[in-house]
Amino acid sequence: MPESVFITGIAGFLGSHLADEFIERGYDVSGNDTFVGGYEANIPKEATFFEIDCNDVDAMKEAMAGTDIVYHTAALAHEGLSVFAPARINKSIYQSTSATLAAAAATDVDRFVYCSSMSRYGENETPFTEDMEPQPQDPYAVSKVAAEEMVELMAEIHDFEYVIAVPHNIIGPRQKYNDPFRNVAAIFINRMLQGKQPIIYGDGEQMRCFTFIQDDVRPLRKLATYDNVTGEVINIGPDDEFITINTLAETIADIIGFDLDPIYERDRPQEVRLANCSADKAREMLDYNAQYTLRDGLQEMVDWIEREGPKEFEYHLDLEIINEETPDTWKNQLI
Repeated sequence: MPESVFITGIAGFLGSHLADEFIERGYDVSGNDTFVGGYEANIPKEATFFEIDCNDVDAMKEAMAGTDIVYHTAALAHEGLSVFAPARINKSIYQSTSATLAAAAATDVDRFVYCSSMSRYGENETPFTEDMEPQPQDPYAVSKVAAEEMVELMAEIHDFEYVIAVPHNIIGPRQKYNDPFRNVAAIFINRMLQGKQPIIYGDGEQMRCFTFIQDDVRPLRKLATYDNVTGEVINIGPDDEFITINTLAETIADIIGFDLDPIYERDRPQEVRLANCSADKAREMLDYNAQYTLRDGLQEMVDWIEREGPKEFEYHLDLEIINEETPDTWKNQLI
């Protein structure tokens, strides 16, 4: 059984919860972060932390030395923004994955678990299954699919095991809720708690499933040790409660007790309308079973943001392209 786990993005939402999961089971946990999308307070005190960028290969080699398993969760997971900041997003996805793989191969890790994205499926018919040909619709998704191919290639050349995990639409405590570019549930909650109406792109009839964080980290943790998962792509998340963004806003408003009257903005370019991943493979291979309903997960998130306190939104990433297609919410900082 492996004893040590290295987690990129350990100060982030997913990375920090995954670190907790492994620490609870007695693993030695270490990881890196630059705090672009996470907070120092998220890092478990039992973990060894390195404030380094994934793209710094030499520093990553030193930090990763002696590690059995690497989980690559670090990413600027800004799908919509990638249409208008493709260089920055590509650097955080494809380039950082390539650098992390170089360090992993150089330090002889046993297994590399890559956290991809359901954006890989694009306009495929729902529910998305792992055997579908990827159809990326934006720069973020293109980078994720290219990074998956790099993971597979490097693992084959340098003789380590790999798994491609596809977690999607995760919600819960520690999510960066003052980010105006992503995390729709967090944005809605933060605005409503400030007495502001949620802003919805298009008609709000886009459909998604949402995963509570604890239902995500449990199956993800199993990817470190299960023999049957090597070389596999596995969706991690529920395939029921497939709801519209309008319904998401209504549910949050009901939890908070907010008088809902959403503000509708024009469609965001390249946004996939229907996105829902089948969980059948995870059920079969990982005994996946969601324990939180959508409402339960949203209630936990509302409670946490209320305790932390609503925050002003921080436009912390620059737009590389500003034209008539760029959402007014970002150009004019309306969120």
